[in-house]
Amino acid sequence: MKKCVFLDRDGNINVEVDYLHKVEDFKFIEGAIDAIKIFKELGYLVVVVTNQSGVARGYYDESSVLELHNHLQNEVKLIGGDIDGFYYCPHHPEKGIGSYKKKCDCRKPEPGMFYSAKRDLNIDFSKSIMVGDKISDVKGGMNLGMRSILVKTGHGMDEVSKLNFQCEIYDSLYDFAVALEKEEIK
Repeated sequence: MKKCVFLDRDGNINVEVDYLHKVEDFKFIEGAIDAIKIFKELGYLVVVVTNQSGVARGYYDESSVLELHNHLQNEVKLIGGDIDGFYYCPHHPEKGIGSYKKKCDCRKPEPGMFYSAKRDLNIDFSKSIMVGDKISDVKGGMNLGMRSILVKTGHGMDEVSKLNFQCEIYDSLYDFAVALEKEEIK
Protein backbone atom coordinates (compact mmCIF):
# COMPACT_ATOMS: atom_id res chain seq x y z
CA MET A 1 0.00 0.00 0.00
CA LYS A 2 1.14 3.53 -0.78
CA LYS A 3 1.55 6.73 1.18
CA CYS A 4 -0.35 9.78 -0.03
CA VAL A 5 -0.66 13.49 0.56
CA PHE A 6 -4.31 14.44 0.20
CA LEU A 7 -4.77 18.11 -0.67
CA ASP A 8 -7.76 20.35 -0.43
CA ARG A 9 -7.83 22.55 -3.54
CA ASP A 10 -9.27 26.04 -2.94
CA GLY A 11 -7.32 28.14 -0.45
CA ASN A 12 -4.58 25.51 -0.25
CA ILE A 13 -3.30 24.96 -3.81
CA ASN A 14 -4.95 27.95 -5.45
CA VAL A 15 -5.94 31.39 -4.24
CA GLU A 16 -9.40 31.29 -2.66
CA VAL A 17 -12.04 32.58 -5.05
CA ASP A 18 -15.62 31.94 -3.98
CA TYR A 19 -17.02 29.20 -6.21
CA LEU A 20 -14.00 29.04 -8.49
CA HIS A 21 -14.96 27.42 -11.78
CA LYS A 22 -13.19 29.35 -14.55
CA VAL A 23 -9.65 28.52 -15.62
CA GLU A 24 -8.91 32.22 -16.13
CA ASP A 25 -9.67 32.85 -12.42
CA PHE A 26 -7.32 30.08 -11.24
CA LYS A 27 -4.11 31.30 -9.62
CA PHE A 28 -1.64 29.19 -7.64
CA ILE A 29 -0.80 30.21 -4.10
CA GLU A 30 2.89 31.01 -4.02
CA GLY A 31 4.95 27.83 -3.63
CA ALA A 32 1.99 25.43 -3.95
CA ILE A 33 3.08 23.97 -7.26
CA ASP A 34 6.60 23.44 -5.87
CA ALA A 35 5.10 21.76 -2.80
CA ILE A 36 3.35 19.22 -5.03
CA LYS A 37 6.64 18.45 -6.74
CA ILE A 38 8.35 17.99 -3.34
CA PHE A 39 5.66 15.53 -2.22
CA LYS A 40 6.16 13.50 -5.40
CA GLU A 41 9.96 13.53 -4.98
CA LEU A 42 9.45 12.17 -1.44
CA GLY A 43 7.54 9.22 -2.88
CA TYR A 44 4.00 10.28 -1.97
CA LEU A 45 1.00 9.97 -4.19
CA VAL A 46 -0.74 13.35 -4.47
CA VAL A 47 -4.54 13.38 -4.50
CA VAL A 48 -6.85 16.40 -4.56
CA VAL A 49 -10.07 16.08 -2.51
CA THR A 50 -12.38 19.07 -2.81
CA ASN A 51 -15.92 19.99 -1.81
CA GLN A 52 -17.55 21.76 -4.75
CA SER A 53 -20.92 22.95 -3.48
CA GLY A 54 -21.07 25.45 -6.35
CA VAL A 55 -22.23 22.53 -8.49
CA ALA A 56 -24.98 21.71 -5.97
CA ARG A 57 -26.07 25.35 -5.89
CA GLY A 58 -26.28 25.52 -9.69
CA TYR A 59 -23.49 28.11 -10.05
CA TYR A 60 -21.53 25.87 -12.46
CA ASP A 61 -21.60 22.31 -13.71
CA GLU A 62 -19.36 19.31 -13.19
CA SER A 63 -17.65 19.82 -16.57
CA SER A 64 -16.27 23.13 -15.21
CA VAL A 65 -14.73 21.26 -12.26
CA LEU A 66 -13.14 18.71 -14.62
CA GLU A 67 -11.79 21.46 -16.89
CA LEU A 68 -10.22 23.24 -13.91
CA HIS A 69 -8.63 19.98 -12.72
CA ASN A 70 -7.19 19.33 -16.20
CA HIS A 71 -5.68 22.81 -16.14
CA LEU A 72 -4.22 22.23 -12.66
CA GLN A 73 -2.72 18.89 -13.75
CA ASN A 74 -1.19 20.42 -16.89
CA GLU A 75 0.40 23.27 -14.92
CA VAL A 76 1.86 20.86 -12.36
CA LYS A 77 3.26 18.63 -15.12
CA LEU A 78 5.07 21.62 -16.65
CA ILE A 79 7.43 21.67 -13.66
CA GLY A 80 7.82 17.90 -13.48
CA GLY A 81 5.13 17.21 -10.90
CA ASP A 82 2.01 15.10 -11.12
CA ILE A 83 -1.33 14.70 -9.37
CA ASP A 84 -2.39 11.08 -9.09
CA GLY A 85 -6.09 11.68 -8.63
CA PHE A 86 -8.84 14.26 -8.34
CA TYR A 87 -11.96 13.62 -6.27
CA TYR A 88 -14.73 16.13 -5.68
CA CYS A 89 -18.07 16.29 -3.92
CA PRO A 90 -20.75 18.14 -5.92
CA HIS A 91 -23.41 17.89 -3.17
CA HIS A 92 -24.74 20.09 -0.40
CA PRO A 93 -27.28 18.90 2.19
CA GLU A 94 -29.18 22.20 2.52
CA LYS A 95 -28.24 24.50 -0.35
CA GLY A 96 -28.20 22.03 -3.21
CA ILE A 97 -30.78 21.86 -5.97
CA GLY A 98 -32.22 18.81 -7.67
CA SER A 99 -30.27 15.57 -7.23
CA TYR A 100 -27.34 17.52 -5.76
CA LYS A 101 -29.29 18.43 -2.62
CA LYS A 102 -28.46 15.54 -0.36
CA LYS A 103 -26.50 14.44 2.65
CA CYS A 104 -23.76 12.29 1.18
CA ASP A 105 -20.73 10.38 2.36
CA CYS A 106 -18.31 12.29 0.14
CA ARG A 107 -18.55 15.86 1.48
CA LYS A 108 -15.58 16.46 3.79
CA PRO A 109 -15.22 15.66 6.63
CA GLU A 110 -17.11 12.52 5.52
CA PRO A 111 -14.79 9.77 4.21
CA GLY A 112 -16.24 9.02 0.76
CA MET A 113 -13.64 10.75 -1.42
CA PHE A 114 -10.82 9.32 0.69
CA TYR A 115 -12.18 5.77 0.42
CA SER A 116 -12.58 6.13 -3.35
CA ALA A 117 -8.94 7.21 -3.65
CA LYS A 118 -7.83 4.38 -1.34
CA ARG A 119 -9.64 1.84 -3.49
CA ASP A 120 -8.41 3.30 -6.79
CA LEU A 121 -4.78 3.90 -5.79
CA ASN A 122 -4.09 1.38 -3.00
CA ILE A 123 -3.48 4.02 -0.31
CA ASP A 124 -2.52 3.33 3.31
CA PHE A 125 -4.20 5.99 5.48
CA SER A 126 -1.81 5.33 8.38
CA LYS A 127 1.11 6.53 6.20
CA SER A 128 -0.81 9.40 4.63
CA ILE A 129 -1.34 13.10 5.26
CA MET A 130 -4.27 15.49 4.73
CA VAL A 131 -3.54 19.19 4.16
CA GLY A 132 -6.21 21.86 3.95
CA ASP A 133 -7.32 25.32 5.00
CA LYS A 134 -10.54 24.31 6.79
CA ILE A 135 -11.36 22.37 9.93
CA SER A 136 -13.47 20.01 7.80
CA ASP A 137 -10.32 19.10 5.84
CA VAL A 138 -8.35 18.39 9.01
CA LYS A 139 -11.18 16.38 10.57
CA GLY A 140 -11.61 14.38 7.37
CA GLY A 141 -8.00 13.22 7.62
CA MET A 142 -7.97 12.78 11.39
CA ASN A 143 -11.10 10.63 11.31
CA LEU A 144 -9.21 8.16 9.11
CA GLY A 145 -6.04 8.14 11.21
CA MET A 146 -4.00 10.43 8.97
CA ARG A 147 -1.58 13.12 10.01
CA SER A 148 -3.62 16.25 9.37
CA ILE A 149 -2.33 19.74 8.67
CA LEU A 150 -4.12 23.09 8.70
CA VAL A 151 -2.56 25.83 6.56
CA LYS A 152 -3.15 29.53 7.16
CA THR A 153 -3.80 30.36 3.50
CA GLY A 154 -7.36 30.61 2.17
CA HIS A 155 -9.76 30.30 5.11
CA GLY A 156 -6.99 29.00 7.37
CA MET A 157 -6.38 32.15 9.40
CA ASP A 158 -10.07 32.28 10.39
CA GLU A 159 -10.14 28.56 11.09
CA VAL A 160 -7.16 28.67 13.48
CA SER A 161 -9.21 30.73 15.93
CA LYS A 162 -12.05 28.17 15.79
CA LEU A 163 -9.90 25.11 16.51
CA ASN A 164 -11.05 23.17 19.55
CA PHE A 165 -8.56 20.32 19.09
CA GLN A 166 -4.84 20.04 18.45
CA CYS A 167 -3.39 19.78 14.96
CA GLU A 168 -0.27 20.91 13.16
CA ILE A 169 -0.49 24.39 11.62
CA TYR A 170 1.74 25.80 8.87
CA ASP A 171 1.72 29.13 7.07
CA SER A 172 1.27 27.49 3.65
CA LEU A 173 1.34 24.24 1.73
CA TYR A 174 4.89 25.04 0.67
CA ASP A 175 6.01 25.60 4.27
CA PHE A 176 4.62 22.20 5.19
CA ALA A 177 6.30 20.54 2.18
CA VAL A 178 9.69 21.96 3.17
CA ALA A 179 9.21 20.77 6.77
CA LEU A 180 8.19 17.31 5.58
CA GLU A 181 11.22 17.15 3.31
CA LYS A 182 13.50 17.91 6.30
CA GLU A 183 11.75 15.20 8.36
CA GLU A 184 12.10 12.57 5.64
CA ILE A 185 15.76 13.35 4.95
CA LYS A 186 16.79 12.79 8.58
